[in-house]
Amino acid sequence: MNFKIDTKEKFTVIALLDTDLNDNMAVDLKKACTPYLEAEVKNVVLNMHSVITISSGIAQTIALLQQSFYEGNASFVICQISSGVNEVFEREELDDILNCTPSESEAWDIVQMEEIERELLDGNDFLFED
Repeated sequence: MNFKIDTKEKFTVIALLDTDLNDNMAVDLKKACTPYLEAEVKNVVLNMHSVITISSGIAQTIALLQQSFYEGNASFVICQISSGVNEVFEREELDDILNCTPSESEAWDIVQMEEIERELLDGNDFLFED
């Protein structure tokens, strides 16, 4: 699996460079993404701009990756998916649970909003007075 990594302040962009992702690449995708759960910057944006087709197995792997990131208190946002990839997500009934955006900048916005939300929810600064 070919990909390019771009590390930002609050997230890492993993841009997939292959046009076709098949079941055999699921392990490589996991290996590329899961180390970030242990990194200082945990959030990942998976940019699929080059991907034209994916297998059902890869679609399921992406859903499981997203779930593991959210369970690890980190964001996992997918962006720039093609219509062919979207069709597989719909067929696998993943389109409603996956966090997808049309552009990378919108994915950045979601990561930043989720970071703020986590900071607010994790803080003990809430004092309610009667």
